[in-house]
Amino acid sequence: MKTMKQFLRSIAAVLGFLMLTNMQAMAANVYVSAAASLKEALNEMVDKYAITHPGVTIQKNFGASGALAGQIEQGAPADIFISASTEWIDYLMNKTLLDAKTRTDFAYNELVFAGRTTKKAGGMKDLVKLNKIAIGSPKSVPAGVYAMESMKNAGVDQNLAAKLVMAKDVRECLTYAEIGEVDGAFVYRTDAMQAKKAKILFVVPEKLHSRVVYPMALSLSGAINGDAKAFFVWMMKSSDAKSILKKYGFILM
Repeated sequence: MKTMKQFLRSIAAVLGFLMLTNMQAMAANVYVSAAASLKEALNEMVDKYAITHPGVTIQKNFGASGALAGQIEQGAPADIFISASTEWIDYLMNKTLLDAKTRTDFAYNELVFAGRTTKKAGGMKDLVKLNKIAIGSPKSVPAGVYAMESMKNAGVDQNLAAKLVMAKDVRECLTYAEIGEVDGAFVYRTDAMQAKKAKILFVVPEKLHSRVVYPMALSLSGAINGDAKAFFVWMMKSSDAKSILKKYGFILM
């Protein structure tokens, strides 16, 4: 009988240990949903962070800010959300899915027009001479919204409406420009810096559109996840994170 009790206690101890280990493993996962234009910079940040935090696994999800917001609204795991505009972080704030106290601006960017065309494309007025122009779908891609604002304020939106090719995110815009599917694309400077064939044809004057800002916040689950909070603070304040952002062309606060 004593042996059976000892056996049961041993089993209970093992099960308890496994449950604790599983809980710790879950707590060490940090889910980050970030705008597609942050891909290279965030990947390098995660690699850098892992050197001093080997027990923490950062799960990254990149895409159009609107698409990511929709995923989070539908229950997709996300401890940290980084948008490429205020629109989609406002959307999730209004749904009370983010911790308002943690909202902050992460970085800034510039909107540019990039491509391989040999046609003259030195400014917004020249776009009317082109055949095809890629932009991110304004329904979910902030770069597309900035592009539409710029075309309207430059007075060329009506002339360009039939020339626009919609893309799912800013990286797809760049791909279209790289392969010559379009004459050029509205992308961020940081995306154009990653191009192998396309080049920046002109920088879109900032007076034509809202400032390109990357706000971020912890989700409600992230706010009670110690590892998520630690990574969030590291991204905001560490010299390593700031150096990486500068390396990829982002503008710091």
